[in-house]
Amino acid sequence: MRSSSITPVQSLRRLTRRAWLRQLGLGAGAVAATRAFGGLVLARGAQGAPSTAVRSPIATTTHGRIRGYVDQGINVFKGIPYGADTSARRFQPPAPPAPWTGVLDTLEFGPTAPQPRGSGGGFFPPDEAKVIGEDCLHLNLWTPAAGQGGRRPVLVWFHPGAYSSMTSNSSGYDGVRLSRRGDAVVVTVNHRLNVFGYLYLAELGGAAFADSGNAGMLDLVLALQWVRDNIAQFGGDPNSVTIFGQSGGGAKCATLMAMPAARGLFHRVWTMSGQQITATRPVTGNKHAGDVLAALKLPPDRLRDPNTVTMDQLLAARARGSYFGPVKDGRSLPRDPFDPDAPPLSAGVPMVLGNTHDETRGLMGGEASLFDLTWDTLRATLEANSPFMGDLDRGRVIAEYRRIYPHYSATDIFFASTTASRSWRGQVIEADRRAAQAAAAPHTWVYQFDWCTPVQGGRLKAPHGLDIPMVFDNVALCTQMTGNGPDAQRVADQMSETLLAFARTGNPNTKAIPRWPTFNAADRPTMVFDTAAKVVNDPRGDERRMFEKIPYVQPGT
Repeated sequence: MRSSSITPVQSLRRLTRRAWLRQLGLGAGAVAATRAFGGLVLARGAQGAPSTAVRSPIATTTHGRIRGYVDQGINVFKGIPYGADTSARRFQPPAPPAPWTGVLDTLEFGPTAPQPRGSGGGFFPPDEAKVIGEDCLHLNLWTPAAGQGGRRPVLVWFHPGAYSSMTSNSSGYDGVRLSRRGDAVVVTVNHRLNVFGYLYLAELGGAAFADSGNAGMLDLVLALQWVRDNIAQFGGDPNSVTIFGQSGGGAKCATLMAMPAARGLFHRVWTMSGQQITATRPVTGNKHAGDVLAALKLPPDRLRDPNTVTMDQLLAARARGSYFGPVKDGRSLPRDPFDPDAPPLSAGVPMVLGNTHDETRGLMGGEASLFDLTWDTLRATLEANSPFMGDLDRGRVIAEYRRIYPHYSATDIFFASTTASRSWRGQVIEADRRAAQAAAAPHTWVYQFDWCTPVQGGRLKAPHGLDIPMVFDNVALCTQMTGNGPDAQRVADQMSETLLAFARTGNPNTKAIPRWPTFNAADRPTMVFDTAAKVVNDPRGDERRMFEKIPYVQPGT
């Protein structure tokens, strides 16, 4: 049972012993069994059936003891507080949580960061956002051995959704299979988003708001400090921490690579369809903050009080504004993450960069008409939906694609060109800048994800996000993305083994794939993940050359 020192906000997300057992899939008989075994619980077997009796795991953290549960032989702790309730520290750097007495039940996800309800979803696994609130600094952890010393590799996941939405509280990021497969510790993190994490008030509000433009990134720094200070109690090695993320999660990884406060807190980086070349300029952050203040008709100081401006009011004001993401504020983020070069701060940190072949089929594929384009409608549709092509003549773009890929349909050209100019472009720049950096070049690898999902009749091909269930080895939990055929699991076997090899050694090479050379700008060797992985030099080189002449501007910055 819980200690009486736990706060009412924390108690909203705790389970009783009976509810806990229901979560584990056990019925009333199991409740009686736990009484008979004096506090033992039955762990689920590999197929969800009860197996051996095990004691509920208890671990000691720097803030107090926590209790988890066992799932398929893996110790699971969900909703661990790594920071204090942020409602008392709006627009401020995070603070550690207050210590507690007794044992804190960490049996279910904590609150999701404030965001419009229904954010994310779509092709991604559904978010389990039962509670949305400012007390959102929680992490989830899976380990083969709680409460024991160990030297297991640690993998820390940052979720997608740009810097504005989604959560790590999703079944797609369940760490059981990855932890068990690699004898590794898996951590997933929630943090402040949108206006709560990135509203730049340093100039409009003064010194009290000096770090407001990067509060969400400082949350991630605090989470990594928690890992450094506590992970040995969960069998992990604090000197072997890999950060990985997809889309916005990958961009967060890239941003941390340029943050002095994060130096030494991670030792490998694996990014998936997520890059951050430049950060928001203060002048842009000022404009966006001014829009929010004008919508609320209040000065900055009044925004700090939840009794004056509620969470929902701040979210509504944000809807009238624009992009919110990390700001090059000269403090916690003193430079752009990957401009004009790769960050020297992280030059010696091994890095894998990857993208899917058909990114925008996932990002823009919710519009059914895009799958029915004709040669007569393609140009106008491209002109309306391709800001990343700059002043390139869209007719010439179409003609060049028809030359390179004469078998492509109008729809194929739309998605290929928007992928190459939008989503893939940042990865190309980051890889080239790492290759140009002498200290980084020997520690940089690039992949392209080509496996096509059979769902929706196969029209999505290899869309944004499809590599997530592969690296987590969670095909069975993500059949709405992968289907349930055997090829998906073959790809998951390759990618999860490769990620785990990288986490263990800083080199992704493993027997599961052909030899993967480090990246260089001359040959551009790229691991192509498909049913059978292979290395290809400069895949889609004609497309890369077509768009490399256009100045690249990070979205929203």
